[in-house]
Amino acid sequence: MDFTFSPEQEALRDSVRRFVEREYDWDRRLAVIRSADGVDPAHWGTFAELGWLGAGLAEEAGGFGGGAVENAVIAAELGRGLVTEPFVGHVMAARLLAGSDRIEPLVMGETRIVPALTEAAGRGDWRVVATRAEGQVLHGTKTLVEGACQATHVLVTAHAEAGLGLYLVGTAAPGVAITPYRTLDNRRVADVTLNGAEATLLVAGAEAEAAVEDAVDHGMLALCSEALGVMEAALWATRDYVRVRKQFGTAIGNFQAIQHRMADMMIELEMARSILFHALGAAEVGDALARAAAVSAAKATFARAGVFVGAQAIQLHGGIGVTEELAISHHYRRLFVIARQLGDADLHLARFATAVDAQG
Repeated sequence: MDFTFSPEQEALRDSVRRFVEREYDWDRRLAVIRSADGVDPAHWGTFAELGWLGAGLAEEAGGFGGGAVENAVIAAELGRGLVTEPFVGHVMAARLLAGSDRIEPLVMGETRIVPALTEAAGRGDWRVVATRAEGQVLHGTKTLVEGACQATHVLVTAHAEAGLGLYLVGTAAPGVAITPYRTLDNRRVADVTLNGAEATLLVAGAEAEAAVEDAVDHGMLALCSEALGVMEAALWATRDYVRVRKQFGTAIGNFQAIQHRMADMMIELEMARSILFHALGAAEVGDALARAAAVSAAKATFARAGVFVGAQAIQLHGGIGVTEELAISHHYRRLFVIARQLGDADLHLARFATAVDAQG
């Protein structure tokens, strides 16, 4: 397989990298995460203006002709800069609304719609749905909804007599309560409680289940790509540190034990990168079972490899590695959260096995 990016994908990567370098240096990031909203309100408009919000959708679906690879390119660079904007959630929302009359204002940044798919009982498993629908009225609570405080609408899964349904709910509608809080990695999420909230049914039954699985898989590909960017940033920051940190009159990077640990970090990073490329390829084939198996294999790999690389980076930095002012602690915390976001390693190993068995 050819893992070389096209000239257009290279240009996309460069544009995201320039944005991070210009608009998201360390001092500005600290100011953002210490703000009330945890995001810079101007950044989402920049994402839309530069075409990133539609880069991962085909033209016939209302996007700019890209796919999962374009989303991965963007997410990796955002991960490298620890950008707090909820891009992964946008990827899922765009997949769920692709081809509809709501996709144009979404990719132009005129509306903010985020997925609300997980519940406390599921522990990251979006397939566990206790929220119920009585006609067009919803009852239940969705948890860890990133971007809910800035959103105009949320996409909610709920069970009705006809089976699973995907609903669109206005965040300002009667019966909707949003309870925001901060996660370990300084992201802002919220619980969305629906107590008799009126909703619009978008799709139901087997079609809804397939649409949600497709959207979550593409979201996880973006999430794994973000983790790859975070891991790369942590690895190279650690390399730079061990080159200058001296002990016993020499840089600790000259010690063989340190070199071996750096090599282990590099191996985990490159193995994760390879399985991500495999999953990106599977997402383009159109086979739902093959995609599910490949994506869950990637998620399980990143859940383990990301925490390993982050923990080793902390260890090699020593005591300062856990301080708020040093970036490496933020890399570790983001990787720790990603390992559990949309399901942990155990959940995805089970999903991988089920998908492989179903393929025969």
